Amino acid sequence: MSKPLFVTDCDEVLLHMVTHFADWLHEAEDIHFDLENGGFEGALTRTENGEKVKPEEIWPLLGGFFDTEMPRQTVIPGAREALDEIAKIANVVILTNLTDARNQDRREQLKALGMDYPVVTNQGEKGPPLKKILDEYRPSVAVFVDDLPMHHKSAANYAGECWRLHMIGEEKLAPQVACAHKARHAHNRIDTWADALPWILEKLESGMPAPQIEEMENS
Repeated sequence: MSKPLFVTDCDEVLLHMVTHFADWLHEAEDIHFDLENGGFEGALTRTENGEKVKPEEIWPLLGGFFDTEMPRQTVIPGAREALDEIAKIANVVILTNLTDARNQDRREQLKALGMDYPVVTNQGEKGPPLKKILDEYRPSVAVFVDDLPMHHKSAANYAGECWRLHMIGEEKLAPQVACAHKARHAHNRIDTWADALPWILEKLESGMPAPQIEEMENS
């Protein structure tokens, strides 16, 4: 039987990003990022005149951050140690929404921080690449972790056999983001690695594919 598989997002699950992005915006672009807004759109304002940054300007700003500021990023507490434990029983793959041109930079960034695992870069919803990873590894059981509700909905549509855990490791952001578990797209919502690791290991060791959430709740 093939090994279990653990597929995880990177930013706000393994590494802090948004707080470092906010600091860089203030320093380099004179832009204030309201971290309590709950999202990028409408949360960025120009300090000099209070104007909202237009949605089409946000992606280039994110690109600028990843061009030069990835060394700023720090590890979410417990993430590295959790991956060490998970890797003892499962294959680990990091599925991150960056352009393919940044794949090597992300791989080297994570390796330098003690997380040397395969990296799959992606743009857009994560259900299709998650399904592709599952088809490649053919695991006995799989767990998927991500911080964005939209990716859990996509994963549920394309890879329903995969256990799905909604996690936001950034404390300033977590209360602002809708819960994918409450929306019935994830099997659980846990925002710290200390609490998440036992749940993840239990699912990986069970050898059981994830049930439909309706079945799980009615059982």
